Amino acid sequence: MVEAARCDLGEDVFPAIRLHDARHTHAALRGTPVNVAQERLGHASPVITLTIYAHVLPGMQAAAAKLYGKLMTRS
Repeated sequence: MVEAARCDLGEDVFPAIRLHDARHTHAALRGTPVNVAQERLGHASPVITLTIYAHVLPGMQAAAAKLYGKLMTRS
């Protein structure tokens, strides 16, 4: 499927996707509970998932802080 898209669209428009890239995207989907990502990725525990994908957390922290701020300023 990826190869067909690359042929149709051109390699410069649709770059090669490695299996690792697909796993990373899957793990980093916002709103996915860590235990769900852990199970889907086959990690033995959520700690492994959090350790491997910890670099994704800063953006998630900002989103959580913004949401919390909105909740706290409601009248």
